[in-house]
Amino acid sequence: MVIVGGGLTGCATAYAFAAAGAKVVLLEAGQIGRGTTAFCSGWISENPAVPFGDLEKAIGLRNARYAWQAWRRAALDFASLLRRLNIKCDLEECGSVTVALTPEQLARLKRDQQSRRAAGVDAPLLNARTIKSEFGLDAMAGLRSKQGATLDPYRACVGLAAAASERGARLFERSPVRKVTFGRKTADVFTAGGSMRVQRVVVATGMPTALFKSLRRHFWFHTTYLALTARVSAKIRQQLGLPRRSAAGAKDGRRASIIRDSADPPHILRWVHDERLLVTGADTEVAPPRLLDKVVVQKTGQLMYELSTLYPDISGIQPEYGWSADYARTAEGLPYIGPHRNFPHHLFAFGDSSHSVTGAYLASRILLRHHFDEMDRADAAFGFHR
Repeated sequence: MVIVGGGLTGCATAYAFAAAGAKVVLLEAGQIGRGTTAFCSGWISENPAVPFGDLEKAIGLRNARYAWQAWRRAALDFASLLRRLNIKCDLEECGSVTVALTPEQLARLKRDQQSRRAAGVDAPLLNARTIKSEFGLDAMAGLRSKQGATLDPYRACVGLAAAASERGARLFERSPVRKVTFGRKTADVFTAGGSMRVQRVVVATGMPTALFKSLRRHFWFHTTYLALTARVSAKIRQQLGLPRRSAAGAKDGRRASIIRDSADPPHILRWVHDERLLVTGADTEVAPPRLLDKVVVQKTGQLMYELSTLYPDISGIQPEYGWSADYARTAEGLPYIGPHRNFPHHLFAFGDSSHSVTGAYLASRILLRHHFDEMDRADAAFGFHR
């Protein structure tokens, strides 16, 4: 089999298939982990970042519940796999809190909580005092998610690639796929160096490439922006309530969370190495390449301003880096993972707009089950036919 794409999804899938005994070839057009993976926020989220009520309306209560359960299980299993493989990627357990900063956001948050509770999904609500105490943030309320983690996505990707290679997978960088054809029983994958006849082609490029342009109609294409601050002084970090470490290195329990607001599009905020703030948001439609540099500068400034409204104490701190990351979004907000009737012998993983890396691991497991025809009850919620 051939896997197209050497990002986190592709490398997690290569490991999953190789560990299951499949003969795997991975083809990456550039360098492994240097695409969108390298630019993401590095958050393992326990939910797909779609309000439960909206998802229920789109795909039904049962599938919505299955999708949330699958996402949470994937978050736990992904962190467990990285530990078991001893991949050095700064993995750190870290829950999250979705906060409401305005009355409109509060109403949206309470509707989401009610939908979750009605479906039997845990939804602990935090009041303004608790949020101020734990996160140093003025907010009206918040929904806590206890599970999750943060990591360095590039190191995680490279580590999974190495683990796949150790189990027999063959990985090729700078090997763009030029064409894929298929017959009744096999598919042929063409690169500049030749062709391969395989039983399965897994396309893990995040969004449809030119080879699969007929599938683009299923998606909207957007760009999110990220800004990383310069180091925040110890005095300001203490004012913001950053968790202190004991002599043994243990944290005191505060700020072990990603902060996500209820805006549309949302902002996502986390500490990096306990000394810098990384903020994600200001999503737009994809900018023309000739304008991208200017847009990144503009959006970096916008994110820093919005960050200062959340944490006035850091006003004046400059951004150290600003960058962008493209993504595709489906109508329901869940990625499409699995086969498409127009492409025999293919499996796809497209449209993860959660701004977390959980979907990469989840895709690897769903794709593996499709390949061996051992489906889980939740997998249909991520299919093109849902």
